[in-house]
Amino acid sequence: MPPPAWAAELAAALRRAEGIEAVSIDPAGRRIEAATLGPVDDAVLRAELAATLRAIGEIVDLTAAPEGVLAGLRFARHEGRLVVEKPSCDTAHRLWRWREIPWPGAEEAEAHGHEEEEEDWRVLAGFAGACAVFGVAGLATAHFLPERPMVSVVCYALAVIAGGWDAFMDSVENLPKGRFDVHFLMLVVAAGACAIGQWGEGAMLLFLFSGAGALEHFAMHRTKKEIDSLFKAAPKTACVIGVDGAETETPVESVKVGDRVAVKPGDAFPLDGEVIEGESAADESTLTGEARPVPKAAGDGVFGGTMNLWGAVRVRVTKLASESSLQKIIRLIRDAQMRKAPSQRFTDKFGTAYSLGIIGLTIAAFLFWWLVSGMPAFNAPAGEKSAFYRAMTLLVVSSPCALVLSIPSAILAAIAWGARRGILFRGGAAIEKLAEIDCVCLDKTGTLTTGELAVERVESFPAGREADILRLAVALEAHSTHPLARAIVAHGKRNGVAPAAVSDFRSMTGMGVRGAVEGLSCALGRRELLATGPLGEWAEKLPEPSADHAEVWVVAEGVIGRLLLRDEIRRESKPVMDALAAMKVRTVMLTGDRREAAAEVGKKLGLAEVQAGLKPEGKVEYVRALSRSGHKVAMVGDGVNDAPALASADIAVAMGARGSDAALEQSDLVLMDDRIELFLDARRLSERARAVIRQNLVISLGTLLVMMLVSLFAPHGIPLAFGVFAHEGSTMLVCLNSLRLLLGKGGRA
Repeated sequence: MPPPAWAAELAAALRRAEGIEAVSIDPAGRRIEAATLGPVDDAVLRAELAATLRAIGEIVDLTAAPEGVLAGLRFARHEGRLVVEKPSCDTAHRLWRWREIPWPGAEEAEAHGHEEEEEDWRVLAGFAGACAVFGVAGLATAHFLPERPMVSVVCYALAVIAGGWDAFMDSVENLPKGRFDVHFLMLVVAAGACAIGQWGEGAMLLFLFSGAGALEHFAMHRTKKEIDSLFKAAPKTACVIGVDGAETETPVESVKVGDRVAVKPGDAFPLDGEVIEGESAADESTLTGEARPVPKAAGDGVFGGTMNLWGAVRVRVTKLASESSLQKIIRLIRDAQMRKAPSQRFTDKFGTAYSLGIIGLTIAAFLFWWLVSGMPAFNAPAGEKSAFYRAMTLLVVSSPCALVLSIPSAILAAIAWGARRGILFRGGAAIEKLAEIDCVCLDKTGTLTTGELAVERVESFPAGREADILRLAVALEAHSTHPLARAIVAHGKRNGVAPAAVSDFRSMTGMGVRGAVEGLSCALGRRELLATGPLGEWAEKLPEPSADHAEVWVVAEGVIGRLLLRDEIRRESKPVMDALAAMKVRTVMLTGDRREAAAEVGKKLGLAEVQAGLKPEGKVEYVRALSRSGHKVAMVGDGVNDAPALASADIAVAMGARGSDAALEQSDLVLMDDRIELFLDARRLSERARAVIRQNLVISLGTLLVMMLVSLFAPHGIPLAFGVFAHEGSTMLVCLNSLRLLLGKGGRA
């Protein structure tokens, strides 16, 4: 039998897709995952596989899928999934990173669901309110109109219909698929209570159940609203400035790198870019959590989706819409919402099998109480309970509502709290595992330091000509994009030195640059510039700069001097290292820099250990050695050379603003705006989230087990109303407890 057309199409798409090594397709669960090797953007993943996804989107089973080798790729069916792999070695498999891709149409459905979520909890609250009104009416008529019992029954019946409507609609959808969830259990219990004449208890059950459902939806709405604010911040259009100066509203997807856009006060910056004209300040709190306005002037970078506060500016676009910082954050958050924590996977096991097991236990208990204990089957004398009544009570208290909600509600709240403050967890597992970390490995440049050189001082020989040295250096370096040049020009700008005119500008390969500044011939570059001229002997006697300094020499007629630059240590690094030490967390620097420079930084920060001169494979081996010795290791980095070590650590932490795509790809946690102090907030949030999860599990499991035991073994059982109250009360308590994670500062409530 020939393979289906979509299989050949899938093979062709996978062969074309660079960086995508395998795909796993689960049609029943509407789940697609791709294994990547190295940085691959989500947009690229979707684009590469778009045609294939459309072709297989309607497949309901994989019985027609081939097995073996087809078109050079390996096809294998396993537990309802189809896995297609490119040829590779076993070592490559260990480096793969599996990422979930939304099923075709899933993102649109998610967006539509977010729009309806607020309306959902309000509708549920309305049904719960109607149930309460009719239930109170039934109670009142039963008391004041005992001679007309049908009036009370009708009121109770309306209460049951209102309170059970959502559960009924959910069961109508799930039962044909063979799914038995807690909604079905509640309907069975309510119907059973009404069948034996306990209309009031049936109405109370559904009131508490529908009220708890409304609260659950409100809790999730409140949590997702925190996240949705980021999605809504993404601008849809940009005011593009044409070559003739005309301004045109253009969809952001159509704006190209290098285009100029105008941004008015109060508008959002449409894309990432660089200010080329005007001054203003930006509100970047949606991305970085920084509450203070950030000044913006010519040469400063801006993030798409952040707010331009007061000045009209013009911006040159530096990144496409799909590559902007905001879009990266949105993708990271969506990815995090799809990834489940280990404890959440535990609670996911409570599904149809559990519901059927509880129904079986309830039937067995009913038969035991009726046939063995001699209880009346359905109608019991006043003051006693029938076997059916006790069975319905057991069914209520055994329903795992609170248990099922205990983990995802806490995880989602933690993700939302972090996202609003520049801490992006890429899944629940990272939230749970971060609190276990006892060793943190950190890259130096760009992580503990700013990653940007700054001029520390200017020296001239003879002394007193420092201003001339700076003026000449700024003029020559204004023509270069080297990091040293950027630092010198920026220093000149801060000191009011504008670049002077330069003629006869030339580059000296490996040495520096030369030119005539206002007619004065001069050269700029390395120390070796002095070695070949008459100043050679003098230069040999000059002391070398300290290990953590870089030097740039300027030589001109009548003057010679140098600028000393240093990669500055972040002012937040020392307090963060001290705080980690107080938490008994070992801090280790892993860097490729010179040992002397690394040791100097390590000494200033009080690090427990410094490993210098490491290549990427050296960092990986050190992280693995720590893991083998029993440590739980977090790796913090920002560069391509950090990506392998990040992948080897228990928790990978990327610096978000400077972070390379490779580092972000391997990360479990992203710290936006390169704020190392956010790592402490993330750890405290992890500790709080774990505590809330434990509390939720104690509340839910404890209530479930205690009420089941009492219902089964107490001589007279418990009232159905009390069982309902305990069951729904624990569900409400779990939701409210999880919402506490949205409060507080620095990860603490």
